[in-house]
Amino acid sequence: MAILVDGFGRKFPYLRLSLTEACNFRCSYCLPDGYQANGRPVFLGIDEIRRLLRAFADLGMRKVRLTGGEPSLRKDLPDIIAVAAGTQGVQKVAMTTNGCLLLRNVRQWREAGLTALNVSVDSLDPQRFHAITGHDRFDEVIEGVELALGLGFDAVKLNAVLLRGRNDDELPAWMDYLRERDISIRFIELMRTGDNKAYFERHHVRAEVLEQQLQQAGWTLTPRAADAGPAREYAHPAYRGRIGIIAPYSKDFCAGCNRLRVTARGDLRLCLFGEFGIPLRPLLQSDDEHAVLMGRVATQLGLKAAGHGLHQGNSGITPHLASIGG
Repeated sequence: MAILVDGFGRKFPYLRLSLTEACNFRCSYCLPDGYQANGRPVFLGIDEIRRLLRAFADLGMRKVRLTGGEPSLRKDLPDIIAVAAGTQGVQKVAMTTNGCLLLRNVRQWREAGLTALNVSVDSLDPQRFHAITGHDRFDEVIEGVELALGLGFDAVKLNAVLLRGRNDDELPAWMDYLRERDISIRFIELMRTGDNKAYFERHHVRAEVLEQQLQQAGWTLTPRAADAGPAREYAHPAYRGRIGIIAPYSKDFCAGCNRLRVTARGDLRLCLFGEFGIPLRPLLQSDDEHAVLMGRVATQLGLKAAGHGLHQGNSGITPHLASIGG
């Protein structure tokens, strides 16, 4: 079996597949003015997704994460989950969502084959949640999270973008939330994108500050699985839950990269902040293109850079995270 390996010896068992660029939230760090449709071609259809996942799985991909935009806005999401779960070689099917439809649909997603769930919850304070996301739906999202915890997922995790002056003082509240819940909260360092320069300069705080607080409180770093995401995860014997830190500006962050991305329009992105995309969609129109599709993906990995250019203020062609799935 072929293995997805780049020129630096990094392996890529993990694919992040965006299902849509659309999102119904107006998060201040991503789409403060809401999603604006541009009338370009439609997002990948289910047959295109099936062919894409088969090719990646045959190349060694074992975990797929469905992202957006907001993936739950796709009416065919349960069918997409089932296709992913039924792809030979795929062992884990995860999804990242803002939780807007969690309470209504999470049982159906689980039954379709979803094995792991990440929900964006940028604050445990309802007013702050409203201010950050543009929606007064905190109670509904948290109720959905509580429901998900009882459905037998391999993992339920929460994501919070770390924002200076907005939520960077909430670590004690999160620790209290985690004390009796088997859940992980991931604090994500705010990243510079093409559209958020002023916001970034105002609200960016280094994730290492939070890590120092954790270490001082007795939290210890845990081993990282081969197909895990980029978080450094901490545990504490007095807490059921865990705390992860995603620090893209930290030293050697890219050395452990294990994931590739495909946009909702079928472009392969070798890096979240890369300078180019490789169009795969022309090869997703027929099962007859399977071998060519695999060859294109494997060959393009030779172009993957050692790291991103965020330290130099270069966010590549990513205008905002909804455009590629974070």
